[in-house]
Amino acid sequence: MVMTERGVMQVSVVVIGRNEGERLTRCLSSVRAAQGGQAAELIYVDSASTDDSLQRARSLCDQVITVQPERPCAAIGRNAGWRQASGEFVLFLDGDTILHPDFIEHALLAMASRDIAAVWGHRREIDPGQSVWTGVMDLDWVYAPGETTYCGGDVLMRRSVLQQLNGFDETLIAGEEPELCRRIRAAGFCILHIDAPMTGHDLAIRQFSQYWTRAVRAGHAYAEIANRFRGSADPLWSDVVRGNARKGLFWSLWLLALCVSPLIQPVLLLPVLAVLALASVRTALKVRWKQRIAQCSSLRLLAYGVHSHLQHVPILWGQLRYRVGLWQGRQSRLMEYK
Repeated sequence: MVMTERGVMQVSVVVIGRNEGERLTRCLSSVRAAQGGQAAELIYVDSASTDDSLQRARSLCDQVITVQPERPCAAIGRNAGWRQASGEFVLFLDGDTILHPDFIEHALLAMASRDIAAVWGHRREIDPGQSVWTGVMDLDWVYAPGETTYCGGDVLMRRSVLQQLNGFDETLIAGEEPELCRRIRAAGFCILHIDAPMTGHDLAIRQFSQYWTRAVRAGHAYAEIANRFRGSADPLWSDVVRGNARKGLFWSLWLLALCVSPLIQPVLLLPVLAVLALASVRTALKVRWKQRIAQCSSLRLLAYGVHSHLQHVPILWGQLRYRVGLWQGRQSRLMEYK
């Protein structure tokens, strides 16, 4: 195990999952293989899986925890894991990822400064060619290194900071990492993205319905968190929500007109396609730096440009879904896309 000079466990890895099957075995094995099998304490938290995930985890983990909340969410699993961890640092992973063998070492070096509370690296899709949806969203993972506003679900955090801030917010069905990062920054700490490989991810999106559900969930998270911090000194995602609403409404109206007005389809189709093509090319050129990092084709970069515009339609739907639920006084349930 990675130990401090005082003989205390330095790193604990908390993996959360639900019905991940073979992906979970692959994830846990990658943690065990990291740094010659001496990476860290390994804890798996299972959210009411109905497959053989628990049996797979027991043969590879130091601790296996099960949670069966009435309203499942990732925050509950992550909190259950770090509260049982003994490490000074906690590395959170999703069960559909593979840990890069050198990430822990690189992240710990970056944690040398006491004002850094969270460190994350490059997350990339294991098989970006499995579908057009996976291919474009692989580019969503590409960020420039440096200090960031928030991180994703794969991240190394100081356990002392998690204790100070009481961990993740279990009332959120999505967006729990950025919400915690906002509180981390408010407490005077930093979130750092380092230029080092961290995880491979298996998005496993092969159908449009999965892509749609994932984008709807993102829209819900944007709206809920923006509403929570509206009018504060740090109104997280308020500008994102406004931008999503404008763009989502614009494309929704065009698509609706094309669907319900057969007589004007020939008149509308070419202008709509022209606007989408020009907007997509402009976006692709703006983010072409991602192509150098991802080593992807120009065609995939252009598809990413299309995705970056049309995704605002399901994102807007997710925002509306949150607003309707708020008006009706009910909480949304976990939205699973696979």
